[in-house]
Amino acid sequence: MSQRDASVPTNSRISPFRASTATFGALIRSGFRRYATYRQATIAGTFTNVVFGFLRCYVLLAVAEGAVGQRPAGYDAGQLALYVWVGQGLLSVIGIWGWTELADRIRSGDIAADLLRPIAPVTGFLAADLGRALHGMMTRFGPPLLAGALFFPLHTPARWQTVPLFAVSVTLAVVICFGCRYVVNATAYWLQDARGPITLWTLGSGVLGGLYFPLRLLPEEVAVTLWVATPLPSLLQTPLDVIAERDGPALQAGLVGLQVVWAVVMLALAGLVQRRAERRLVVQGG
Repeated sequence: MSQRDASVPTNSRISPFRASTATFGALIRSGFRRYATYRQATIAGTFTNVVFGFLRCYVLLAVAEGAVGQRPAGYDAGQLALYVWVGQGLLSVIGIWGWTELADRIRSGDIAADLLRPIAPVTGFLAADLGRALHGMMTRFGPPLLAGALFFPLHTPARWQTVPLFAVSVTLAVVICFGCRYVVNATAYWLQDARGPITLWTLGSGVLGGLYFPLRLLPEEVAVTLWVATPLPSLLQTPLDVIAERDGPALQAGLVGLQVVWAVVMLALAGLVQRRAERRLVVQGG
C-alpha cells in the first residue's frame, strides 16, 4: 500500500484559533443543523435521560435521608434533586461521550481533506461542537428538568447572579469538554486506533466529572486535588454546583474562573497536539 504525505504549508491556513466571525458562525449553524436532523434519536435520548434521572435522584435522596442532618456534603434534598435533573439535561449539551469523529477521520485518512481547508481542524470541530451543544440545550435540556420539577422539590436559585453565571459555566464546560475529547481522539495520530484512550475517557469522565455523584462526597483533599489538577470537575460538577448554589457567591465565581483557565489550557493543548501530529502524519491510501 502506498503512502502520501498529508502535510499542508502552515501559511495556507488560518491559525487554529483565528477565523472570521461569519465563517465561525456558519460552522456553528452547520453543526446545529446536522444534529437537528436526528429527531428520533433526540426523543429517544431525552426519554433515556429522564428514566435514569429518576434512578439517580432516588439514590441521592436516600443518601441525604441517611446522612447526619440530612445534608450530605452540604447539599439539602432540594439541591441534590436539582443537581441530578440539571445534570441529566446537560449530558447532551456538554457531550462527554460518543464523539469519535476525529479519530475515525484520522484512521480512514479523511483528515487529509480537513488539513486542506482554510480553517484548522481545531477551529472547525470546535464551531461544529458549539452548534451541537446549542441544539442539545434547546431540545434536551428542558424535558429532564421539567420531569424533575413535576415529581421532586427542586431548589430554586435565590441569587440574581446564579443563572447568568450558570450560563457562562455551561458554555465553558462545553469548550473544556471539546478540548479533552479532541486530545483523546488525536491519540489516533500515533496509535491509529484510539478506542483504548476513548474507553478510558468514557469511564473516567463520568466518575471524576461529577455525573454519578457529587465530588463533594469525597474527602475534601481529594475533591480539591481533582478540581485543581484536572479539568474533569469543570465538566459537570462546577455548573451543577453553581446552579444548586452549593457555595457562596465568591466561591461560585472562583469556580467559574477556574473553568476559564481550563478552557484556555485545553484549547491550547488541542492546538499543540494538532500541530505536532501534522508534522508526522502520513495518510494511508493510493
